[in-house]
Amino acid sequence: MDEGILIPLLVPIACGCVLPIMIVWLIIRKKMNETNQRTQIMLAAIEKNPDMDIEGLMKKSSLKPKLLKEKLLTKLLWGTLTTLLGISMIGCHFYVRKYTYSTSPCGFIGLVLLPIGIAFLISYFTGKKMLAKEIEAEEQQLIAQTGKE
Repeated sequence: MDEGILIPLLVPIACGCVLPIMIVWLIIRKKMNETNQRTQIMLAAIEKNPDMDIEGLMKKSSLKPKLLKEKLLTKLLWGTLTTLLGISMIGCHFYVRKYTYSTSPCGFIGLVLLPIGIAFLISYFTGKKMLAKEIEAEEQQLIAQTGKE
C-alpha cells in the first residue's frame, strides 16, 4: 500500500477512535486516583488516631454534590462558549472562502458547534424556569446549614 494513501486514512481514525478512548481513559484514571488518595488519607488518619469520628471525617472529605444553580450556570457557560465558537467558525469559513476560493472544515465544525451551543442555552433557560422553586429551597437549606455550623 502506498504511504501517500495510508497517512490520510490514519488521521481520521486516530481522531475519531483513539482520541475519544484516550479522553475517557484519562478521566476514569483521574477519578480513580482521587478516590485512592482519599482512601489513603482516611487510613492514615485512622492509624494515627483510632478513636476519631470516622463518619464526620468521611463527610468532610467527601466531594460535595453540585447545587442546581451551579449545574445551570455550567450549562450557560458551555452554551455561550459553543454558540460563539460555532458562529466564529462559520464566519471563518466564509472569510476563507471569500478570499482564497477554497473550502475549509471551519464551516462544518461551526455547523456542529452552533446547534450544540443553542441546545445548552435552551436547556439552561428551561431548567432555570422549571427549577426556580427547587433552587430557592436549596439556597434556603444551604443558609440554614451554614447558620448551624
